[in-house]
Amino acid sequence: MARRALITGITGQDGSYLAELLLSKGYEVTGVVRRSSTDRYERIEHLVDKVSLVDADLLDPSSLMTALEQSQADEVFNLAAQSFVPTSFRQPVLTAEFTAVSVARLLEAVRKVRPQARFYQASSSEMFGKVTETPQTEATRFHPRSPYGVAKVYGHWITVNYREAYGMYATSGILFNHESPRRGLQFVTRKISHAVARIKLGLQQTLELGNLDARRDWGYAGDYVEAMWRMLQQPEPGDFVIATGQTHTVREFCEIAFGHAGLDWRKHVRTDPRHLRPAEVDLLQGDASKAREVLGWQPRVDFASLVRMMTEADLELVARQGR
Repeated sequence: MARRALITGITGQDGSYLAELLLSKGYEVTGVVRRSSTDRYERIEHLVDKVSLVDADLLDPSSLMTALEQSQADEVFNLAAQSFVPTSFRQPVLTAEFTAVSVARLLEAVRKVRPQARFYQASSSEMFGKVTETPQTEATRFHPRSPYGVAKVYGHWITVNYREAYGMYATSGILFNHESPRRGLQFVTRKISHAVARIKLGLQQTLELGNLDARRDWGYAGDYVEAMWRMLQQPEPGDFVIATGQTHTVREFCEIAFGHAGLDWRKHVRTDPRHLRPAEVDLLQGDASKAREVLGWQPRVDFASLVRMMTEADLELVARQGR
């Protein structure tokens, strides 16, 4: 009998890649979608006839219980959140509701409806924030520097608490930055690749960015969802850092993306203090040794290939839109 998975955030970058992976492994996949006046299913358009979609809301416990009853999930992947850091500064309370408290709502629903199910929580490298050591491991102290990071710390610890208090199979993946052509346009990586395409095709002249010296550990989302799945296949639940172990600056991202399109980034990129965070996170670098040893996982797509993949996809997208 096919295994059954429930994914919150299935319409997002990670949710769409995870759904593809689980379908390829023969799962029956149910995705949680929030009823709204516009259906934003572009990332899963090619999957809509292969997955089941249920209406539920992370702010409404009874709808989460209904989703669990309908899906009869063996594995629950909680990928939904308000995940854009700048928005979390503007809407800190809403971010707390969606990114922190909703984890407790979902865990409580799982405990009541599908206590035997395995639960995955999407934790984040933003929990480390002002880092106390480099690289960061599962044991590194958290010091979040945004309302989003603070909310993710709550989600992480409530997952640990349910594991220890109720013996639930509850695991957290502490994922470092992971990107793809499906990344939202508001995120700096996709903002760059999309702007490169528009500049190349004469649709805009300049790109405004904030801190070009911010260093991140960037991987490919398609690789990282495989780590999520592998975590739930282990005999015991635990927490895992997922990262490449290498860091690059926003400036390097610009160099490769513009270079791929035959452009000189210095002629087009402007820095604007408006794009700086109130509290900056200067360096995030993960140590995924535990994931390598226990899960047998390692990233396949390197940084330069990722940047070129995103730029190429946006060149095609913008050209198509132009036609």
